[in-house]
Amino acid sequence: MISRHAHAIVTPGRVVVICMIMGAVLALTMTVALVAGTADVSFSHIIGIITGSLPHDDPLRLIVLKIRLPRIILAGIAGFSLALGGVVFQAILRNPLADPFILGVSSGSAFGAVLAIFFGLGFSFGVPVCSFAGALLTIYLVMSLGAKRMGMESSTILLTGVIINAFFTAVIMFFISVSADERLHSMLFWLYGDLSRSRIGQLGFIAPIVLAVFLWLYSLSKELNIITTGDDIAAQLGVNVGAVKKTCLVLVSLLMGLVVAFSGLIGFVGLIVPHLARMALRADHRMLIPVASLGGAIFLIAADTLARTLVSPGELPVGVVTAFMGAPFFILLLRKRGGQWSRS
Repeated sequence: MISRHAHAIVTPGRVVVICMIMGAVLALTMTVALVAGTADVSFSHIIGIITGSLPHDDPLRLIVLKIRLPRIILAGIAGFSLALGGVVFQAILRNPLADPFILGVSSGSAFGAVLAIFFGLGFSFGVPVCSFAGALLTIYLVMSLGAKRMGMESSTILLTGVIINAFFTAVIMFFISVSADERLHSMLFWLYGDLSRSRIGQLGFIAPIVLAVFLWLYSLSKELNIITTGDDIAAQLGVNVGAVKKTCLVLVSLLMGLVVAFSGLIGFVGLIVPHLARMALRADHRMLIPVASLGGAIFLIAADTLARTLVSPGELPVGVVTAFMGAPFFILLLRKRGGQWSRS
């Protein structure tokens, strides 16, 4: 059950202060990510780009503004969205192991993307569109097979998601098995998270949608606080549990489909970051939602920087790095705090 004391100390001023601190850490992380890489970019070059003293035809300017900056921004948006989805799903399902991809949205998006790659559609338009269509298909299946006919019970939603995920995973493996080598490499790299194809135009499309979903979900933070105490208690306190859960389910699933369409599959962000934020700040979603979202952005930018530099001049899929970082840490969390979810 949520601590009353934890709720009492959450004020708008405290939320703003902590978010400003997180924002400063995010800015520092982005700056370090701009400097890190194969090309020798220094902090003085970054300052020169900001002030305009660096010549416009300098190759480093192109590297920073056209290659690294869009990728860093996409990593931030993706991490922000994944952590936001993790917080919300863990609240409505009352399960610390819940993840934005728990309903099979990831596998549905991957199915659409792999289908597009298999038929030779481009990454600039075809893959994102097909990936998003796959996410929409998954949402429709979950809502029609699980939530619509059997109610919004967490176990029903989870079971439906597992079944859909298993089906789409089998279809994906079929296409990978019959693909040519070059297409196979593209599929596998994308399936483990690929931020290298980010473009400024894409970010201008994604960012407003992410912001709108964030504000909508944040407006439901009080309802989420009550729902985590139990559906029956929430209903007695006047919360329309079914409507809130359905709204959160659709919003997060659409957000995940959008992010996956442009970044590929990136795991563990929606598991680890919300759990860390909950451990540090307790379970009040008025604080938890913005802090975990910003923490997700910081985490994924840092992970992608490692993915770009660990095997330089080559690079790893960012999902490999998050798995290496997240899996051992999450096992440790389960051992130490796995049974303390209800008291967080």
